[in-house]
Amino acid sequence: MFNDWFISHPANLVWVSLCTIALYAVIVAAARFSGVRSFAEMSTFDIAVTVALGSLVASVVVSKNPPLLQGVVAVATLYALQLVVSQLRSRFSAVEALADNRPILLMGPGGEIKHANLRVARVTEDDLRAHMRRANISDPTRVRAMVMEGTGNINVLHGEHHDPSDAPWILQGVRDYTR
Repeated sequence: MFNDWFISHPANLVWVSLCTIALYAVIVAAARFSGVRSFAEMSTFDIAVTVALGSLVASVVVSKNPPLLQGVVAVATLYALQLVVSQLRSRFSAVEALADNRPILLMGPGGEIKHANLRVARVTEDDLRAHMRRANISDPTRVRAMVMEGTGNINVLHGEHHDPSDAPWILQGVRDYTR
């Protein structure tokens, strides 16, 4: 029993190493082909591909089933799917709406907290304070807008010369932003 859990035949270890190297090479090649999008901040479909890749690599590397060739085809298919979805997102707003989370306004001009949006985004006032400190803001009235992006990142627009009403383009598509 001890051997089954802790010791493996040397030939199996060689095959695990070879499969790991092969899948690593395929993932690097596919990532290079698909561009930096595969390493960008995570949108919903990026997360799905990342989770699927992790599961796939784990399955192929430590098991004979699925075989390496099936794993390579699955990796290539996932990257191809990611490319197709990213192309469709750029061409069709309906696909973009399905694939991406919409940014949401957490704090408006003058530090007005949008409590309903905090609940939707599952963000606390402590989170807002932490992001204000990170942006070097000690006075909430200097905040022009605090937005949770579709990727989950929170960005803070602040300063005397950054009034969102002067440039509504930057907040276009942000939930609950009104000019």
